[in-house]
Amino acid sequence: MMNDGKEWQLAFPEFLHEAEKLLNKSEECLSHLHLIPNDSDAVECMKVSLSKLAERADCLALQAISEFSRKIQYLIANAVSPVQLHDQALDALHDCLTLLAWQLEFIDPRTGILSLDDGEQRSLIEAATLQIPQKNQNYSAQHEVRLQ
Repeated sequence: MMNDGKEWQLAFPEFLHEAEKLLNKSEECLSHLHLIPNDSDAVECMKVSLSKLAERADCLALQAISEFSRKIQYLIANAVSPVQLHDQALDALHDCLTLLAWQLEFIDPRTGILSLDDGEQRSLIEAATLQIPQKNQNYSAQHEVRLQ
């Protein structure tokens, strides 16, 4: 679906509501991991929530949102030890989720355009990658943030 026209404008509020629920769920999982660091269910819940958000964003052609969600999810899924994320790693993920929530608020509800510089996304992904050792150390080179 292209992000223009009446059909998109009708679908967007539902997407936004669902996206906010999925982000809230991810935030809850992250908070839980601060309290109980080795909870694999919380890690899995966060990965699933971010994956669903990416899929929903794809349906509305919100590429910046879908790609950023996938990159965050990939960082978690590709972690050397995803159930042993230390506080700095969790803080880096929190920064990513905060930016994602902020970007959702700035999508133009009529056109679906999200005008942004991808520099902050790249910077946060790089910071998170430094805090979350990856199984595949070539993550940054292979998965650059590409925005509209």
